[in-house]
Amino acid sequence: MRTEAIDPPGIDWERVSPKYITVRLVQWVLGNLVSVLVLSLPLMLVLADVWVWPPLWLAVTVPAVMLVVALWRLVLIPRQVRAIGYAERDDDLLIRTGIFFQRTMAVPYGRMQYVDISVGPVERGLGLCTLKLHTASPGTNAQIPGLPAAEGARLREQLAARGEARLAGL
Repeated sequence: MRTEAIDPPGIDWERVSPKYITVRLVQWVLGNLVSVLVLSLPLMLVLADVWVWPPLWLAVTVPAVMLVVALWRLVLIPRQVRAIGYAERDDDLLIRTGIFFQRTMAVPYGRMQYVDISVGPVERGLGLCTLKLHTASPGTNAQIPGLPAAEGARLREQLAARGEARLAGL
């Protein structure tokens, strides 16, 4: 998928692993389960006649709205994962994310200070990792989640070598 307004022409995007959808689903379940349970607590207290405020309609509406928003986010997860991509160019690494609010970031190799790989328990079980690029700018939030572990290790070494070469002026 190409967005004419922000994508440079002639770029072949590498996509992250489809297994990353599973990681995002686990995060979705854990985050939304807690949220819906906490927001349902007033409803349970009102139904048990322990608490008279809030009114029943409000106690039902708040968790119901949260549930609808959570389900909407669930529907978007596969599409959000498919929108993540990266491309290695001669002088920089391009990273793209987003479906509604799209972002394409170019990180020059010469600006990279170090490249980091992190792995959470779900990612580890699926053989995935997240590659993080650190530059001198604290505003650079460059990361590529959902990479197969071998590709993450290859990319880390490749980017570190290119960064060193650019810093040395080669």
